[in-house]
Amino acid sequence: MFSSITLRQLKNSPISTLKHTRNFASTMEGFKELNVTMPKPFVYKVELNRPKKLNALNRAIWFEIGKCFDILATKDDCRSIVLTGAGKIFSAGIDLPDMIALGGKLAEHEDVARKCKILEQTLKDYQDHFTALERCPKPVIAAVHSACIGGALDLILAADIRMCSSDAWFQVKEAEIGMAADMGTLQRLPRAIGNQSLVNELCLTSRKIEPTEAKDCGLVSKVFDTRDSLVAGALEMAEQIASKSPVAVQLTKRTLVHARNNSTQTGLDFIRYWNMAMLQSEDFINAAMAQATKSPPPAFAKL
Repeated sequence: MFSSITLRQLKNSPISTLKHTRNFASTMEGFKELNVTMPKPFVYKVELNRPKKLNALNRAIWFEIGKCFDILATKDDCRSIVLTGAGKIFSAGIDLPDMIALGGKLAEHEDVARKCKILEQTLKDYQDHFTALERCPKPVIAAVHSACIGGALDLILAADIRMCSSDAWFQVKEAEIGMAADMGTLQRLPRAIGNQSLVNELCLTSRKIEPTEAKDCGLVSKVFDTRDSLVAGALEMAEQIASKSPVAVQLTKRTLVHARNNSTQTGLDFIRYWNMAMLQSEDFINAAMAQATKSPPPAFAKL
């Protein structure tokens, strides 16, 4: 759970880099179910790290996802994030033994109102942890290999950009196990692919979505031949995003997320009120001057 910076690089790096690396370790330590690294400047990689359990989503990893993305949302050395999964598959979805444990907790109460209170708060907490990806102002790129099932699909739908390897497949599994998806798929999938008939089919039949169909319908934007090329491609895109003004990138994401749930006019009002301040930023002035003079892109200060 440490940066991919090597010891030799640390020894040869300036004091500022050493301080930065210590800061990385102190703020991102403590995760047991996630592997958080910084493979490129301003780019973080968050890896689901339960390979022996097929990265099944238990309570611990759910809470760590929320905590991790809330921390990265405020870190000025983070400008973009890549989400991956360790091991054979991206994620098998909800950890069923964990759900059985929740059933045991509910069984301690006889009254349905008290059971409902526990279950409602649990679901709300879990929803909030996945929404942390959407809430985070830094763009999140989900890189999916092999299986992405049930709750894992809920997770990646909260990301900003999705791409996959040629062996990937996706499944809205919930109807097959006797429940309705409640972590975001039914709300975000229609907006992601823009085809309500197809959304209804996928959610009601629980059939698998193969990579070609996933790209054709807009669930993912790119398909790579292998997992390695997928991760490399995701990191390359994250690095490209990180090279842009963090003022511009973060406000763009905030505005895109806001626009999904509001009218066009409300969205125009939103960006107008933000930009009356942000257009006075040094980032805009420096970037515009570089474009006008055909100079190299400027280096932007942390935000």
